[in-house]
Amino acid sequence: MDVALQTIVRTPRTLKRTLTAYVSLTKPRVVELLLVITAPTMLLAERGIPSLWLILATLVGGALSAGSAGAFNCYLDRDIDRLMKRTKNRPLVTGELSDREALIFAWALGAASIVWLGLLTNWLAAALSFGAILLYVVFYTIILKRRTPQNIVWGGVAGCMPVLIGWAAVTGDLAWSPVILFMIVFLWTPPHYWPLSMKYRSDYQAAGVPMLAVVRGRAQVGLQVILYAWATVACSLLLIPIGEMGLLYTFVALVVGGWFIYETHRLYSLAIRHEHVSPMRVFHGSIAYLTLLFVAVGVDPLLPF
Repeated sequence: MDVALQTIVRTPRTLKRTLTAYVSLTKPRVVELLLVITAPTMLLAERGIPSLWLILATLVGGALSAGSAGAFNCYLDRDIDRLMKRTKNRPLVTGELSDREALIFAWALGAASIVWLGLLTNWLAAALSFGAILLYVVFYTIILKRRTPQNIVWGGVAGCMPVLIGWAAVTGDLAWSPVILFMIVFLWTPPHYWPLSMKYRSDYQAAGVPMLAVVRGRAQVGLQVILYAWATVACSLLLIPIGEMGLLYTFVALVVGGWFIYETHRLYSLAIRHEHVSPMRVFHGSIAYLTLLFVAVGVDPLLPF
């Protein structure tokens, strides 16, 4: 069978495959990480355990919001996704879903997230959710991503919004503590994502996306990762006095922060010696760092010390 005929003959699309394709559009790993930082923030805002219904409603609304942003991103980036090995299996590249189906799905999820949060939490949380979608789709995907190596720095603001949404859902307003949590995630995003861009440098180069790893050498990227890691850990310590955090959070912030900084220094050391680097070690380590830190954020208010 020749190539032309192969492109015409396709396996029939089953319900399971269709549902899997729609889920893939939402970037579920990103959604999962965003929910990990939302729930602990709600516990800190309540200084205890909020209504389980409120937690569930906020997490569902947040998942819808993040899923909408992810689907819009897949739609807008479908041209460069076809050029990158890392994204070659996304449903708009494989043809599992049509462009129209993806766009309708993105709009539907976005509208549902705003209405859901507005009716079941409050309209401040809903407005912040709407802002998060706009920031990721317009500010990051459309404006920044293909124009500047600082794309992930400022575009990462969208990924910080879940802490504000979680706090607002509980309290109906904002305070300094969620601002510190926002800044932690903001400063964490570059040392999380830039190692990934080192791993897939050739992909981004082929697609014409000016990630820092494409326009700068490994040593320069490694240095920037170190600086942002230090800033992240320093910011996490600000939460101790401002958020009135206890011994558990203090211990976790110092220990996992020290480990995170060590891993970034190790990456830089290998890069400047022109040895084999393992950027994905820092990438996965950054996820572990943020997860452990936010677990401490949520558990600390429940303890008597």
